[in-house]
Amino acid sequence: MTTETVGLFYMLSNAGPVVKFIMLLLLFFSITSWAIIFIKFRYVRSAFKESADFTDVFWQCRNLSDAFSKAKALRSSPVARIFITAYMEMARSDSKDNEKTQVKRTDNSYFQAVGSIKRSLNRSIGVEVRRLVQLVPFLATAGNTAPFIGLFGTVWGIMDTFHGIGLSGSASLAVVAPGISEALIATAAGLAVAIPSVIAYNYFTDRIRVLDSELQSFSSDLLNIMERDIQKQMEA
Repeated sequence: MTTETVGLFYMLSNAGPVVKFIMLLLLFFSITSWAIIFIKFRYVRSAFKESADFTDVFWQCRNLSDAFSKAKALRSSPVARIFITAYMEMARSDSKDNEKTQVKRTDNSYFQAVGSIKRSLNRSIGVEVRRLVQLVPFLATAGNTAPFIGLFGTVWGIMDTFHGIGLSGSASLAVVAPGISEALIATAAGLAVAIPSVIAYNYFTDRIRVLDSELQSFSSDLLNIMERDIQKQMEA
């Protein structure tokens, strides 16, 4: 253990109760933030990789049923999941029409089928975006509040130091320096929590925005394909 580490632990152990509480609070923010960073990084990376894989496979498949069988194997892909939702909704619409074999299909049934698929796609995209965004706002909270929490600990520590100076009646550097350095640790800790949290928040926000754009684009293409398929079934 280095001399700097020993000195750091010594200063923390001699800090006041309020500063210790602030440090424990910042430690909680730090551990939680890093846990979220690792979890979301793995999740977003898998989502990007498997979505790219599914998109490539989707455009190579000859029909939607083949793409459906491929999509079920890509559980981490948001694009595959919205496809599964839309495909199952289209299958339900087809089954409802098949139950009414005596009734001729009309334009109204076509618009109902397309409308239900569109609504299911919109709901599925909303679910996927919420799943991607989950836990990320905590990083913004940590990045915005940690510096101020650390600053509060510093201000409180400096107040304690000056109070001690007033009681001792001595304002020499040897008396002032230890208390000031203990107080400044809180500000340093706050910045240590805030900087990686803000960087991670901006990174995940950008990645989620890209995935959301891909989901919207794929949804539009898929809806067009399904509309053509439904139209062909009605004309058959």
